[in-house]
Amino acid sequence: MWTPENRSKYDRSKLRYPSDLTDEEWLIVGPLIPGAKGGGNKRTIDVRAVLNGVMYILSTGCQWAALPKDLPPRSTVNDYLRRWDEDRTLDRIHHALYVLCREQAGREASPTAAIIDSQSVKSAEKGGATSTPRATTRARRSKARSGTSWSTPKAC
Repeated sequence: MWTPENRSKYDRSKLRYPSDLTDEEWLIVGPLIPGAKGGGNKRTIDVRAVLNGVMYILSTGCQWAALPKDLPPRSTVNDYLRRWDEDRTLDRIHHALYVLCREQAGREASPTAAIIDSQSVKSAEKGGATSTPRATTRARRSKARSGTSWSTPKAC
C-alpha cells in the first residue's frame, strides 16, 4: 500500500538511474558476489557498477550497445553476468532475496505447502508443455504444387 512512509522508502529519484542499487540493497547483495580470482592482476572494476549495468539492461530491455557510457563497458558487464550465471551467483542472490521477502512478509523462509490444480496434473501426465495447444500455428501450405522441380529425387 502506498503510504507516505512507503513512498519515501521506494523513492528512486535521487539515484542516477532508477535501476541502480541503493546502499541498503547493496548491503544485501554485495556480500553474495564472489571476490576476484586468485593470481593475475587485482580487480580494478567496481562490482557494484557492473551490477548496476546488469540491472539497467534488465530493467530497460535496451540493447547491450545502448548501455550508457557512465556504466562499465558492455563487454565487462556481459562477461560478469555470464560468469555469475555459470558459478550460480545469480541463483544465490535470488534465493537470498526470496528468503528476505518472505521474512519481511511475516512468512517462513521456505514455503511449507504447495497448491497443484487438477489441470496442471493432467498436463504433466500427458507430457507437459507439448500437450497444450500452441499459441501460434504453422503457415498453411498451398494445395497447388510449386512450379519448382527437384533435380534430385526425394528420399522416402
